[in-house]
Amino acid sequence: MVRIGANQYGKSRVRLSRITRHGDRHDFQEWNVRVLLRGDFDDSFTKADNNNILPTDTMKNTVYSLARDSRTMTIEEFAIELGDYLLQSNTQVIEITVEISERAWKPMIVDSRPEPQTFKLEGPELQTVLAIGTRSGPWSVTSGIDGLTILKTTKSGFEGYLKDKLTTLKPVSDRIFGTSVTATWQFSSPNPPYAALRAQVVSTLLKEFATHDSKSVQHTLFDMGKAALAAAPELARITLIMPNLHHLLADLSPFGQDNPNHIFVPIDEPHGYIEAVIER
Repeated sequence: MVRIGANQYGKSRVRLSRITRHGDRHDFQEWNVRVLLRGDFDDSFTKADNNNILPTDTMKNTVYSLARDSRTMTIEEFAIELGDYLLQSNTQVIEITVEISERAWKPMIVDSRPEPQTFKLEGPELQTVLAIGTRSGPWSVTSGIDGLTILKTTKSGFEGYLKDKLTTLKPVSDRIFGTSVTATWQFSSPNPPYAALRAQVVSTLLKEFATHDSKSVQHTLFDMGKAALAAAPELARITLIMPNLHHLLADLSPFGQDNPNHIFVPIDEPHGYIEAVIER
């Protein structure tokens, strides 16, 4: 005999742009929302009974409707507001997950001043949040950033590593270090200042990466995480994923030329993959 196991459903890729108009300037945000519900839905699978199924189209409409009147300014606050509304309106739901990513639109700088109603996409990175809530407990909020693409042309090497009969990699004391950082962090207390902490964490990660004398990706990853925890006491832990996006020295010898660390071939696949949690 078979039975239904763990299950969930929801709406994904609900895209939303929002303008908040102030007297002398506008704020512009672009979000991508996913909502997942867990609860009393077994009969919809096993008995074709949809009585407890909130249509996913309704979830989409809920995102837009709540955003219309919401006073929240961060994706973390809106995720909690959206989750609370759906929990309160649907007794069959026991747990809800809200994921939101935000593109990095910033005011355009014109003549050294921010233009109040014009925006520029700062980079490929996304601001992220994963919020999980139930009826009985507090919200679990994980903030983060995805696709923070950074590179340094020196102060990076890789030597003294394990070698076996299949090792062809040559030690190097000065190399390009490129990566696309995914960082997520949890908080030690509820309702922290999300926006201020995000700015603090990201600026600290960037500064540590730029100034660090890297002996490996692992070495730099740990010191970046350690610096972020030192700069933001409200954080309980931070998880960093840092692929090593290689730039390989081009062989110019067939052309009768040397290559003193000048010309490289970018190789992002395959790449090294390094992940770790740094916690207090």
